[in-house]
Amino acid sequence: MPSRGGHGPDFQLMKLRAQLWLPLPPADVFPFFASAKNLQVITPEWLDFCIRPPVPASVREGTRIDYRLRLHRIPLYWQSEITVWEPPFRFRDEQRRGPYRRWMHTHTFLPHEGGALCLDEVDYAVPGGAWVERLFVRQRLRRIFEFRQWALLRHFTSHTADVVTSTGGPAWQVTIGEAATGWPAGPN
Repeated sequence: MPSRGGHGPDFQLMKLRAQLWLPLPPADVFPFFASAKNLQVITPEWLDFCIRPPVPASVREGTRIDYRLRLHRIPLYWQSEITVWEPPFRFRDEQRRGPYRRWMHTHTFLPHEGGALCLDEVDYAVPGGAWVERLFVRQRLRRIFEFRQWALLRHFTSHTADVVTSTGGPAWQVTIGEAATGWPAGPN
């Protein structure tokens, strides 16, 4: 198998995209993400997620956040760094230590139809490549981001039916596929 981007034969970059419309402007949504403590609110309980001390008082470019989570009772340690901070429209966190070969998560908040269109784009790669991603990672990531969208809707709205109706479709959408990198496609 050819090497991809100089990272070895088992490196395949994937992209997760999630979008959610909230009935508040970006300036009212963004502050929720400026508190690291709110990560707990949007993470499913089955991950047994906790932020390791010291918990940053506020988030900004250069902030590093350490967490612990459990997957199938196995503890995983993760450190993210905020590499872009542009309130109230965008920020990016990148894994510095953790279970992924690469994790770069861009959060974007766009004014849209009187509210905010919240976009998550995650470029990621896992050890073991495409087979490991498809068998063990993809569905869990989808479940995590679907929970996250539901938790944000619940936090910011009182009637999720109003959000569904006002957008003319589902309140959120999560898609995962191979990143557009020009690399050859991995095995299907």
